[in-house]
Amino acid sequence: MHYKSAPLRTCFAIWFSALLLLTGCKKATTCETNPEVARIDAPVQVERLEQSFFAIKNEAEAQQFLARNPLLANQFLQRRQYPSDAALAAILTRLATNPGLQKLGRETLAEFSSTDTLQTELKQLMQHVRYYFPTFRVPPVKTFVSGLSQDLFVNDSLMVLSLDFFVGPKASYRPNVPAYILRRYTPAHLLPTVAQAISSKYNQPVPANQQTMLGEMIQLGKSLYFTEKVLPCTPDSVLIGYTADELAGLEFNEGKVWAHFIEKKLLYNNSPFTIQKYVSERPNVPEIAKTAPGRIGAWVGWQIVRKYMETHPNVTLAQLMAQKDPQAILNESRYRPKRK
Repeated sequence: MHYKSAPLRTCFAIWFSALLLLTGCKKATTCETNPEVARIDAPVQVERLEQSFFAIKNEAEAQQFLARNPLLANQFLQRRQYPSDAALAAILTRLATNPGLQKLGRETLAEFSSTDTLQTELKQLMQHVRYYFPTFRVPPVKTFVSGLSQDLFVNDSLMVLSLDFFVGPKASYRPNVPAYILRRYTPAHLLPTVAQAISSKYNQPVPANQQTMLGEMIQLGKSLYFTEKVLPCTPDSVLIGYTADELAGLEFNEGKVWAHFIEKKLLYNNSPFTIQKYVSERPNVPEIAKTAPGRIGAWVGWQIVRKYMETHPNVTLAQLMAQKDPQAILNESRYRPKRK
């Protein structure tokens, strides 16, 4: 693609110096809580299972643990995949008595020491969800140390938070994922991960004939917008899992990023390989710039959805999430970011 001034790769490389000139003029944002949300009834009961799990010393105690926690056993641990409860109990016993996992368990309990704090934060999240979706049923919440096998499970009847995933850089053992994903496994990213999981309950997918780059971008953008609305005091960088520098670079170059999608005729591309380049996990998107972060298509979709909701103040979050036509959202958003 061509520019009147510098190419996009150069613009991304020099965004920081230009941004410094704008920082002093940028209007500060504040988080305003809606008093109506605080009145929403959304009882959250958090049960900490870490200590009872690490109290397991043999397979008989592991089977007792399974019997006391049938939902966890059936849904999170997927007991039906094992030939017998004895087989699952043997695995749990090995995990619970593993010195390395025990150490990680102690670190997890130290990082998430306050059940009251976690319960309060989850309650505020659930109040926001029920504010927008009054029929939402708050599931019972269990915290667990999974041995870094699964970070989160949520459905209408159960939520399991594997807190060992979210201890952060101080943990002895961390999820076996690339660094650009690993940075999203910190305490600050726990609630956004929960919120995005809940969004899938309401985020209606686009029809099969509209599974294009635009369709995927809008789908992911709706999920991020949902997360933003139910966690209104969480910074954008945490919601999407970018560094502050990456987010500032995108905001400064938004017009150029959008121009790339337009000039390369990407919006209606339906090649899964091409789509994944822009919306899936990658350290960067070199097709745009070496410093353009992965999942950039999701970020652009988020900005389109934001613009759509800004220009349609009477559209509810529920109506947005039910909207299956990505083209309508784009057209009616009048999203036209300018190049700088």
